[in-house]
Amino acid sequence: MIALDLTREAAREVLPPGVLPSLELGPLALALATWRGRMENEHASSLVFAGLLGQAVEAGASARDQADLAQMILEEQHHARRCAAMLKALGGEPVGRLPPVRPLPRHEDTTRRLAYFRNLLSVCCLSETVAVALIDAERLALEGAVPGQVLKEILADEVGHARFGWRTLEAAGLTAEELADLDRYLQTALPHLVAHELAHLSPLPVPTEALAEAGVCDGALARDVFWSTVEEVIVPSLKKLGLSANRNVSRHAHA
Repeated sequence: MIALDLTREAAREVLPPGVLPSLELGPLALALATWRGRMENEHASSLVFAGLLGQAVEAGASARDQADLAQMILEEQHHARRCAAMLKALGGEPVGRLPPVRPLPRHEDTTRRLAYFRNLLSVCCLSETVAVALIDAERLALEGAVPGQVLKEILADEVGHARFGWRTLEAAGLTAEELADLDRYLQTALPHLVAHELAHLSPLPVPTEALAEAGVCDGALARDVFWSTVEEVIVPSLKKLGLSANRNVSRHAHA
């Protein structure tokens, strides 16, 4: 575990105007843990995009695409600082523990182009598309509140990250062999996405209105949003690319 301390960076972040709810000790601890987790995850995401940028360079991606990925690294770091500022505003210290971030798979069994596309599919098309849906649902529930404004800023960037993945694969001119390769990869990537998200989304609702106003998500709603995103957005988008997707990945199999 690596120490993550954004105290100085968070001190420079200015939150939107508004009043944060007053929380008792127990609920406050849950709110702080929520924003600390977001801070840690957003910072970890910047490292993931740094790895994706390196693979894009190896794959011969365009200078524009490389620049876009470099910008995404900065955006994820900014997200971490915004979450750290929320943490500080609630009375916590923007210090956490960054879990080990595994390097993106090298996929030595294929070309550098396909290795990049596999990871682009996983990071942008799958994970970031889910992130967009979850953050948007949370933002809508916090319309006008300070946490909602912070999530709105983060959402705008996450939308761009997801669109980048779908747009890049759509414009890539994938051959039949490459489509078959990505189809095989999805047999691993989609179940991994489901396992990862379900492990991190609590099935329990937010217990109090004050906690919801502090930005603690409704776990039951988040799980429903996740499954709707897989079934109504991700799978149809994969099929539009010419990929069959894994029809066995559904909420009914995990009920």
